[in-house]
Amino acid sequence: MTLKTPHINRRSVLLGASALPLSAALASPALAAADMMGVGSTRFNRMKLGNFEVTTLLVGTRTVEGPHNIFGLNASDEDFASASAQANIPTDKAQFFFTPTVVNTGSELVLFDTGLNPDSITGALKAAGYSPDQIDTVVITHMHGDHIGGVAGENGVTFPNARHVTGAVEFDAWSKTDGNKAFEAKLRPNAERFDMIDDGASVASGITAVAAFGHTPGHMTYRLESEGKQLHLAADFANHYVWSLARPDWEVKFDMDKSAAAQTRRRMLDMMAADKIPFVGYHMPWPAVGYVETKDDAFQYVPASYQLMM
Repeated sequence: MTLKTPHINRRSVLLGASALPLSAALASPALAAADMMGVGSTRFNRMKLGNFEVTTLLVGTRTVEGPHNIFGLNASDEDFASASAQANIPTDKAQFFFTPTVVNTGSELVLFDTGLNPDSITGALKAAGYSPDQIDTVVITHMHGDHIGGVAGENGVTFPNARHVTGAVEFDAWSKTDGNKAFEAKLRPNAERFDMIDDGASVASGITAVAAFGHTPGHMTYRLESEGKQLHLAADFANHYVWSLARPDWEVKFDMDKSAAAQTRRRMLDMMAADKIPFVGYHMPWPAVGYVETKDDAFQYVPASYQLMM
């Protein structure tokens, strides 16, 4: 059997197009405008570290004006502008990120810091597949409001089944100081729920406290180790990947003891760069995971790619 291919010429194509109803022509995707959706991001990022699963949670992000009023307080306008230009970031505003972390050891679910408020942390946990009642341990690295805001709310504690852990030096310092509204509202009323620990304490198998004082009186970081692999939960040792991490001697408004904070930054950056240990920084660009490399007499931040997916 022979099939005949119909002859198609330019005239037949034009006639066919003219026969289409006007509604079909107007429905063409090329003519339909899409709604502006706004800037968006995921709420969680899950990684593998040996036998651990490590999940960073984005509980909030906001644009802040005038970053030189916060970072590089001892740097000239010219130096601040130069460092910003090298990193291709503006000098008039910065984007802040707030990133608690969940570690699943296989036997315990450990949450590090609780974000800005109960709703933001429980929302991010839900997006990641967890519920507040699954959290076995809540670890507070330090007691600034953006780290303890989710500890409790109007309905009581957010994580009713969890033991709560924090540094003894940090708790004692804030308990003797006036002015920390978040501490008074969230932690002091729930002090009996907290276990106090010191440098070198084990929070869970493979999770060790590491003192990193300066940002606050008892600021703590945590080293994760599983199957020979390490990752550092570095909290607020550096608050910006350029103006704080890459310039460790630049003073930061939020550091309570600026000299001690700078010494802590250099010590931690030296360690992570030498040992090639990845870290989670609470305020690093989302998803808040990266490495440190030496550069001249300072450092530079290198975002993680797929190293922690395998």
